[in-house]
Amino acid sequence: MAHAPQEQQAGIKGWIEYRLPVFSFINNSLGNNYPAPRNLNYWWNFGSIAGICLVIQILTGLFLSMHYTAHVSMAFNSVEGIMRDVNYGWLMRYTHAVGSSMFFVVVYIHICRGLYYGSYKAPREILWWLGLVIFLLMMATAFMGYVLPWGQMSFWGATVITNLFSAIPVVGESIVHLLWGGFSVDNPTLNRFFSLHFLLPFAIVGVVVLHIWALHQHGSNNPLGIDVKGKQDIIPFHPYYTYKDFFGFGLFFMVFAWFIFFAPNSLGHPDNYIPANPMVTPAHIVPEWYFLPFYAILRSIPDKLLGVLAMFGSLLIMFVLPWIDRSKVRSGNFRPLFQKLYWVFILNAIVLGYVGSQAADWGVLYSFMSNGQSILDISVGRIATAIYFAYFPVLWFISGCEKTLPLPASISEAVLAKSKTENSNAHH
Repeated sequence: MAHAPQEQQAGIKGWIEYRLPVFSFINNSLGNNYPAPRNLNYWWNFGSIAGICLVIQILTGLFLSMHYTAHVSMAFNSVEGIMRDVNYGWLMRYTHAVGSSMFFVVVYIHICRGLYYGSYKAPREILWWLGLVIFLLMMATAFMGYVLPWGQMSFWGATVITNLFSAIPVVGESIVHLLWGGFSVDNPTLNRFFSLHFLLPFAIVGVVVLHIWALHQHGSNNPLGIDVKGKQDIIPFHPYYTYKDFFGFGLFFMVFAWFIFFAPNSLGHPDNYIPANPMVTPAHIVPEWYFLPFYAILRSIPDKLLGVLAMFGSLLIMFVLPWIDRSKVRSGNFRPLFQKLYWVFILNAIVLGYVGSQAADWGVLYSFMSNGQSILDISVGRIATAIYFAYFPVLWFISGCEKTLPLPASISEAVLAKSKTENSNAHH
């Protein structure tokens, strides 16, 4: 059955819109027709900044792939060739390398904002899950990208991390050999990782589309954590939040540019400027900084299988967070006990990151009896790991009995009350 013809707008824009309604789609998604809570603060900028980071990584990655050679005897030299012989190759390489770190900084802040303001609570559970899937895909993509320069840390990092799968009973060794494409990290491994590193960003784009779709289903959360009550609680996304986002973009690109032009290697490891040598093991094998908290959890448990389970469990437990946190109040602003627990969790994650960057025997606490015999041998990493996992049962407990502060009746009421207070203070 044919649809009734719609009135066609004038001009080229109208001609395109009549045949492919792309402009109305953009307007409904990010323009005047997309309603957003009127009290979003700058912590909400990081979602759009993460999207910019993804675009930068894909574009610079496409350029680098044109000049990179995925072969163990040529990979290192091809990267050096990009840096020295390709016009602006150094800029593309540094933008891509620094961009991965900036991407993780932005996503970590985005996740922390979601944790504090309860953005994982109903009805946004699937939105939260899709965000975690994006994060896991980012980690896989970044790990495989770290292998491609084929320096010392690339080779040995790949060897250590892929060997973790051997801890899985029965099928572990088969998984490792499948990843390697043989019996050691070699040319087939590099080819596999290059192919997946090229492919996974496009998978991330697909999940990002689903993430935005899920976001628009129930709208953005807000700092108050309360639902929109009416038109007085919303404003159009454009121009209000697009201008706010562009201000955030400006600050972000200032930091990004500083790292690219003044400290491009500060976030990497110097050993990766040494060609991979299977016969020489680095004194201290460490992953990139954004993996360090999980690396610390892995190392804190002496049993290999339990360490692997703890490392992956530290990520997977986030998927059930909407049911662990039983409080009906979303925002941490109205939850005094949760605020304290949240900041302990964040500081502990930073401690885990530092522990992961240190040598394996760093931070061991000893307690001696009178005869000098050690009765305690517990690393800082083990304590921090215990605190990390203790966060979730403690959150489950306090969320069921915490006395929360009273919530505002509506977003507009809170915004107007804040505005009156600020005006009163300004006059005084």
